[in-house]
Amino acid sequence: MGFFKRFKEEIKIIRERDPAIHSNMEVLLYPSFRVMMHYRLAHKLYKSGHYFWARWVSQRAVRKTGIEIHPGATIGNGLFIDHGMGVIIGETTEIGDNVTLYQGVTLGGTGKETGKRHPTIGNNVMISAGAKVLGSFKIGDNSKIGAGSVVLEEVPPNSTVVGVPGRVVKRDDVSLPQESLDQVHLPDPVMERLDYLEKRNNLLSERVHQLENDMRNTVNERKEM
Repeated sequence: MGFFKRFKEEIKIIRERDPAIHSNMEVLLYPSFRVMMHYRLAHKLYKSGHYFWARWVSQRAVRKTGIEIHPGATIGNGLFIDHGMGVIIGETTEIGDNVTLYQGVTLGGTGKETGKRHPTIGNNVMISAGAKVLGSFKIGDNSKIGAGSVVLEEVPPNSTVVGVPGRVVKRDDVSLPQESLDQVHLPDPVMERLDYLEKRNNLLSERVHQLENDMRNTVNERKEM
């Protein structure tokens, strides 16, 4: 894809996914736009073996945007980084098409691997604010990673992951369209478990109260006899 076509595509992506942008001129100031334009150049230099200049370009982007994308990372079309401060994308990361990342996301390694040591992110994936995906596994297509989650193992397609460590709390065979991606309305397994325990406790309390009443009635009947 040529420079001007890529330029227009990046503007289109941001305007479609961020209602706070009101004009194309505003997009030019947007961190996601600026870092992606730097990344495309840095990646081209990296693929050509110009590693120093690739890193020089990428480090300039870090200083300007707060988003660190290693020039060796492979990124498909339609990546959108909302706000983006603190986002880190490692060297061997692979990102599919139409992926959304929020601020504070890390796509990193565990420090114990060599070669392919960063995650592969499928198509139409949303990774919410502060989430950490660490290791050389895949996040399946159409999946959601909840805010603050720490994901350390592979995630099947069409899944929702929350918690530390991250665990799949929802999975089905229905793909999630891009417009349905929402980092707020995600399941909360801890709260669901607490609700279950509260209901069980109420049932047990009612049962104990009933047994106490039955015992009291039995004692009274015996006294009357």
